[in-house]
Amino acid sequence: MTTKPRHYHITTFGCQMNKADSERMAGILDEMGLTFVEDPNQADIVLYNTCTIRDNAEQKVYSYLGRQAKRKQENPNLTLIVAGCVAQQEGEALLRRVPELDLVMGPQHANRLQDLLEQVFEGSQVVATEPINIVEDITKPRRDSNITAWVNVIYGCNERCTYCVVPNVRGTEQSRTPEAIRAEMEELARAGYKEVTLLGQNIDAYGRDLPGSTPDGRHQHTLTDLLYYVHDIPGIERIRFATSHPRYFTERLIRACAELPKVCEHFHIPFQSGDNDVLKAMARGYTHEKYRRIINTIREYIPDASISADAIVGFPGETEAQFENTLKLVDDIGFDLLNTAAYSPRPGTGAALWENQLSEEVKADRLQRLNRLVNVKAMERSQRYRDRIEEVLVEGTNPKDPSQVMGRTRGNRLTFFKGNLAELSGELVKVKIIEVRAFSLTGEPIELYVTL
Repeated sequence: MTTKPRHYHITTFGCQMNKADSERMAGILDEMGLTFVEDPNQADIVLYNTCTIRDNAEQKVYSYLGRQAKRKQENPNLTLIVAGCVAQQEGEALLRRVPELDLVMGPQHANRLQDLLEQVFEGSQVVATEPINIVEDITKPRRDSNITAWVNVIYGCNERCTYCVVPNVRGTEQSRTPEAIRAEMEELARAGYKEVTLLGQNIDAYGRDLPGSTPDGRHQHTLTDLLYYVHDIPGIERIRFATSHPRYFTERLIRACAELPKVCEHFHIPFQSGDNDVLKAMARGYTHEKYRRIINTIREYIPDASISADAIVGFPGETEAQFENTLKLVDDIGFDLLNTAAYSPRPGTGAALWENQLSEEVKADRLQRLNRLVNVKAMERSQRYRDRIEEVLVEGTNPKDPSQVMGRTRGNRLTFFKGNLAELSGELVKVKIIEVRAFSLTGEPIELYVTL
């Protein structure tokens, strides 16, 4: 490469894990002396951090890449990188499809970005998708927010759900040590962060692989132990965690959330289907009865808890009656938020090869019917906030009304109220809710918490 790159751009697709990976990679590029730019066309290094959970996310990556590949033909000094799950899944095949690419790197290699780029600058085209032990994070992420932060606690996933490509692309479970997690959170507290979300693809599996754990589970570092261990960090006011798996969700964890004041009353526990035969075909390892028991137990300990989840419609072989079992579950439980998707066959997964695939029309119809119910139930759940006083952590300005700031309640409801971001950013504010919508609230500030 003849000229030294000065500007970089990162576009992130997909989940919170990807956002966390992008923040770490941005931190590395900052350390290398590069400056972030919003417009990829102004950047010398363009990095797409990709997602392969659904086909449309993957197709979007290819269309973005096509534009940058054209740019590269006119400007050979442009460095093009595909990171994340599509990179892991496609590997060298990506180079055949887009020969202009300089670097293809799987999610496990996020911390190695500088080394890999140095090989590129020396003239190599690099593919880094081999499984590695994830080295402890020493990179400083360039956080997109200065109030809330993600902290990875476990990478990878050992589950083998028949629809999901994550274990193929993110590797087997690797937990970070409690000490490393606490040290990162302490550093965030010193930097003024108020809220931390502990992240894992299957966060309830945290600690199973750490030294000292035994297969019978008697000696184990668990997510519950981790919450007790990090709870008292001064400056961190709120702790969240995601994503949970019903197979491993315990009453002990729920009790800890009820006991620990900083842990928010918000649980994200995907159920995927309300039908036991579909759950079995998905290899989820629980029944809808077990899922309902978990939610009932949460509501016994924490009656006001917010519950969010993920659901898939149109899984291969799903009958109308089985889909109606999903509708029944959603109607009975009343989720605060539900991420819904029509099943999308992913390469390398069992269900993609099955012959009983449903038509796109059936999938689209079911998705629409589920979403209608989700909106009705979310609106019902929102009613409980009317006239209540909620604690809101101010994160930004309402993009639709600059006179309002926005933040989230402890239950993760987006809330807007009149205020000046310069004065309120990062503050915990008591807000009286005067207007409720299905997925957001509007209120009036009552008083500011004094944060020392």
